Amino acid sequence: QLHLVESGGRLVQAGASLRLSCAASGGGFSLHAMGWFRQVPGKEREFVASISRNSGAVDYGDSVKGRCTISRDNYKDSVDLQLNNLKPEDTAVYYCAAGRTGSVLTVLVVSTAYHFWGRGTQVSVSS
Repeated sequence: QLHLVESGGRLVQAGASLRLSCAASGGGFSLHAMGWFRQVPGKEREFVASISRNSGAVDYGDSVKGRCTISRDNYKDSVDLQLNNLKPEDTAVYYCAAGRTGSVLTVLVVSTAYHFWGRGTQVSVSS
């Protein structure tokens, strides 16, 4: 069972960049596709990015495409999310998630495909 802990969220001004990190423990990190989702109160959890087990495939949500890069380190059991040109509408709690996959090239874009979740880190973007 993976335990995930996010970090890096904070208050920034519009146009700034931010790097979120997620540290995993518990073993088996490399057997999981990893993803980032975000959620604001009263709305459904939104897909942000996913990366496959071997980093050979990535996918991004439409709202962050072109401004976002996901990466992982299977030696350090970590996954990062680089967010650039942040906008006020990026304000949300960002969650890290892990989903077991058989293929090293599978990415997961729906929240129900993930088995383990972190507790989230708050990102706030002021205008």
